Amino acid sequence: MVVSYTQEHVYRHPWHRVTAAAWRKFTDPAARAASGALSHILDVHTLSRDVDRGAGRLRAVRAIAGRAPPLPLLLRGLLAPAAAAHGGDVVVLCVERTDVDAPARDMRVASRNATLRGLVDVEERCSYAPHPERPDEWTLFRQETTIRCAPLAAVAARVAELVERRCAERFTQNADKGREVVERICADLAAEQDAMHEPR
Repeated sequence: MVVSYTQEHVYRHPWHRVTAAAWRKFTDPAARAASGALSHILDVHTLSRDVDRGAGRLRAVRAIAGRAPPLPLLLRGLLAPAAAAHGGDVVVLCVERTDVDAPARDMRVASRNATLRGLVDVEERCSYAPHPERPDEWTLFRQETTIRCAPLAAVAARVAELVERRCAERFTQNADKGREVVERICADLAAEQDAMHEPR
């Protein structure tokens, strides 16, 4: 079984602001606070970064650790030893690869879970580009997500389907929250920019 979905969102902010906000999303203290939209994110580490200043290009790889969404009882039983090591939470590690071409105003982010792939494999591809109708003012965000649950057995096909559906629901909710965080950071960046240009 495979569940796939695509979402688009128009940020009413220029590309440079949206991509700066998207890059800060997982490290934003307010978003990661206990009541924050991304409170499931536990840690973020940059594994590699390659900057070509002359060409205006950035390539980076980050590891993002987060709490897994609530799982069906059967899978919770299978993962009990891993969860016990983290205070009852199942921790999932994702690898995120980001490619930015600043002159072309193109940012692409691909992420995939590195843990639990034997049970559920989640791949997400996002792109940020100037909106075709208002390229200097708005940004078009596109997110494509594919969730594959490993076949546990013919009898467990229903469980696999349930896991995929629950994961898709959770990822959709988290994507909505992530967009809210990017919108808030964009507003903060715009306010900072306006304050710098105010006459003194």
